[in-house]
Amino acid sequence: VVGLHATDTCSVFLAVWARMAGVHIPDIEAALYDQRVVIRILGMRRTMFVVPIGAWETIHQSTTAEIADRERRRSEKFIAEAAEVDDPARWFDALCQRTLATLRDTGGVTTAEITPLVDGLDTRLAVGVGTANEATMSVASRVLFQLGAEGRAVRGRPRGSWVSSQYRWFSIEDWVEIPAHQVDPAQARVDLVRRYLAAFGPATETDMVWWTGWTKTNVGVALAALGVEAVRVDDGVAYALDPDDADEPVEPWVALLPGLDPTTMGWKERAWYLGDHGPALFDRNGNAGPTVWANGKVVGGWAQVAGGEVVWQLLEDVGSEAEANIEERAGALTTWLGGKVVMPRFPSPLQRELASR
Repeated sequence: VVGLHATDTCSVFLAVWARMAGVHIPDIEAALYDQRVVIRILGMRRTMFVVPIGAWETIHQSTTAEIADRERRRSEKFIAEAAEVDDPARWFDALCQRTLATLRDTGGVTTAEITPLVDGLDTRLAVGVGTANEATMSVASRVLFQLGAEGRAVRGRPRGSWVSSQYRWFSIEDWVEIPAHQVDPAQARVDLVRRYLAAFGPATETDMVWWTGWTKTNVGVALAALGVEAVRVDDGVAYALDPDDADEPVEPWVALLPGLDPTTMGWKERAWYLGDHGPALFDRNGNAGPTVWANGKVVGGWAQVAGGEVVWQLLEDVGSEAEANIEERAGALTTWLGGKVVMPRFPSPLQRELASR
């Protein structure tokens, strides 16, 4: 799946559970924070992902570095509008440098902990002035976000349990050894499209433009370099690394996937697996809630009620055998969560309905 969506902390754990037999929460925490074989990175569509260390450079060079440049200019604009400094770009850069040095000295701190340690991090910025969305934000959040996007800092172990989203920040070299920036961005884009099609192909060009967040030109150049084969799908022309794989038989399967799961969010054109269930299972901004799958299609949704039991509802008939398998998976997830109630960051209408029962 290239990477696991990590905007919602809990979705990482639930996505792993859905795909691996015999895995437990401490195993996932160990991979994230002790063995450090996977890492959080800002990636496609300016979304947080957890990816293997080996994919870090591909995603950074193909996608994140450009986001970092754009976000730096955005921060400088906020500072120019809200802070009384002579040179916003130099002021912001110096603040980033002092913050990074402090991260190296302290070895893992939250945003709240580092703010009083670095002169200037407590500056408040007004954004959306004169609009209905006018608000203030801490420059500390912009600085740490920038260091993360530039690959100089990383979100490490959270403060609290596995469901916490308040992370400690580390300098990248204090957290993990990553490759030097040697891959050309154009080659990195080719590598990322290859990874995407290996997991999600056949996929249309529209799917790839949406999933990567790139321009249509960059996607087209990467496709041409790969020499992938075009195939016909319901939505028109799609691309695949090996179209013959699509003809291989697949055993019947069911799954309970979390909100923002990478499979649910893997394509822009979703009618072929989502049907007309989108309004019940996605919020108004296009964020997927928890979904029930059967044999390659989204067929319903699930939630937890008070006490932690996983409940679910089908939106179409799947047959008695699949329904029994869904019931078994729901019971297994209830047991795995051990009474912990996990609320998705972006609940869907059906999730809200089920959780209120």
